[in-house]
Amino acid sequence: MTQEFKIDPRNENILISVNGELLPRAKAVVSVFDSGFILGDGVWEGLRLHDGGIAFLREHIERLYEGAKAIFMDIGLTPDELVARLFACLDANRMTDGVHIRLMVTRGVKATPYQDPRATISPATIVIIPEWKSPKPEVVAKGLKLHTVNVRRGAPDVQDQKLNSHSKLNCITACVQAMNAGADEALMLDPLGFVATCNSTHFFIVRRGEVWTSSGQYCIPGITRSAVIRACRENGIAVFEKQFSLYDVYGADEAFVTGTFAGLVPVREIDGRIVAHPLAPKGDWTGIGPMTERLTGLYKALAKREAKRAL
Repeated sequence: MTQEFKIDPRNENILISVNGELLPRAKAVVSVFDSGFILGDGVWEGLRLHDGGIAFLREHIERLYEGAKAIFMDIGLTPDELVARLFACLDANRMTDGVHIRLMVTRGVKATPYQDPRATISPATIVIIPEWKSPKPEVVAKGLKLHTVNVRRGAPDVQDQKLNSHSKLNCITACVQAMNAGADEALMLDPLGFVATCNSTHFFIVRRGEVWTSSGQYCIPGITRSAVIRACRENGIAVFEKQFSLYDVYGADEAFVTGTFAGLVPVREIDGRIVAHPLAPKGDWTGIGPMTERLTGLYKALAKREAKRAL
């Protein structure tokens, strides 16, 4: 799995921030009447701690507030206040590196289980869960196996896929379908049948020295995705956001996925086809490709450079 991680016993004793109160893991709870629990009504961010700072902090916070605005939800804190609360939680846990953070905001507690926002009787619920969490090296070493599922990324007039909401059921359904097919992650298509994204990561291919990713119209505006595109442009690597089909995917030289948790992870197999240049000798996957390896280094350097403690 893309999100597979090494178990760290320190996570048993972490402090979790629930509406500004720091609570032990076992006591960090929200109401059964919370909008997030009842309806999946909220937005969230996954963040990564590097050398005491959060990589691409401004971009993450901007996406969170943009999503809240889109669904008419008042977070109740200014961005600076939210960042201060975030680092208060990290500092209380004495965390400086190798940490993944889940920042979640829901509309708040309901008077009764009902979808109308006017039934909300509390300010927004804000939960911050920081964990010492690093991807397993063997996942990167062996590469991922993807399976194209029939669960599509929907059109924006149904539910805009750019919204990083708590309502992730279509992605979960896609993930289950891929899992049942023996794959690590689902490759999802857009309404027209072009490649959109994976169920929990963004998808890239490398073709004849060019880096391709989807148009971005049917996926969340990925922070790591944007950073990889930026790294390409800053280093003279041809990169394109465009429509492309599974035909292009099957003929790619390399493929990889991106996400805040693991950065770049290579893909070894897609729908039973080994990822390799069409003229390469048939056989097993030969390992991480040169472009993926180069971009991994460029992304890590960029993330470290962009790690900050304030907006």
